[in-house]
Amino acid sequence: MKALVKTELGFGNLEILDVEEPKVGKDQVKILVKYAGICGSDVHTYEGNYKVATPVTLGHEFSGVVVEVGEYVTEFKIGDRVTSETTFEICGECEYCATKDYNLCNNRKGLGSQQNGGFTKYLVARKESVHKLPDHVDYQSAAMTEPLACTYHAAEKTSINKGDVVVVLGPGPIGLLMAQVAKSRGAKVIITGLDHDQVRLNKAEELGIDLAVNIQQQDVKGLVNELTNGYGANVVFECSGAVPAVKMGLDLLRKKGQYVQVGIFANAEILVNFENIIQKEIRVVGSRSQKSSDWDPSLALMNENLVNTEKLVTHEFDITQWDDAYNKIKSGEAIKVLLTTSE
Repeated sequence: MKALVKTELGFGNLEILDVEEPKVGKDQVKILVKYAGICGSDVHTYEGNYKVATPVTLGHEFSGVVVEVGEYVTEFKIGDRVTSETTFEICGECEYCATKDYNLCNNRKGLGSQQNGGFTKYLVARKESVHKLPDHVDYQSAAMTEPLACTYHAAEKTSINKGDVVVVLGPGPIGLLMAQVAKSRGAKVIITGLDHDQVRLNKAEELGIDLAVNIQQQDVKGLVNELTNGYGANVVFECSGAVPAVKMGLDLLRKKGQYVQVGIFANAEILVNFENIIQKEIRVVGSRSQKSSDWDPSLALMNENLVNTEKLVTHEFDITQWDDAYNKIKSGEAIKVLLTTSE
């Protein structure tokens, strides 16, 4: 079968190869991939800014159908519509595994980075990571369960109350999902972007986000102060991974506000004004990936139409068209790109 494989570290080195079809283990599920989403980390990996265990088939956001199960698997059957967490292997012994914080296990191996992922026809996943799709979640939507679970994970690190003002910095796929999750909790949500993000800001409005603000054209702090009688935002989710956004996010918050860092910085040193954090008693927390308990609630958000992931899909390509997909993403024309295999 054909697979899109990162053959070695460094820029590029992403090739279509003929690889052996995986064999299912005793506690594993074999999945025929229907759709696989391109994540920002896949782009970083292609560009050489993110280390993976090469050679490896990329792709950790996917949906598909069960075609085979291991002899110890009773939870799934052939024909089940599923998606899977990225966790493929954990140590099972550390403090983080004991609390099911598998995203923090030092020995964790993930699909699409240390274990072959979804940019191909078939993959195998550990049975504990697989989730059945609810009736009203299609394959396209389900391919984005993983990034949605990442934003649900971030939301769980805050206390969002009905009527709170929440600011999401960065209107990429993660930001657009983050804004919808915050909106589902009753918040008034502002999402921000730049001139080149207009397509994404328009999408935010289409999704029902309260305010989509181009910070190169509008004074977002003035807008936040107007909405909050000068107090500032209750919560800020930084989803862009842009260095200047950190200062902006901390500045937008009210006293006792909550700041969550979701976006990943590419080897950047961040200068932070801790005086601002101290004087306003701001709570700052990082949010890394997702864990098992984030998945079923994320699927429920889609099933109940509280979050729309399908509307984020702007382009579909075959895995052999990686260059086209990459160019659409880098140009800013695409919001979310899904890959398929023609085999």
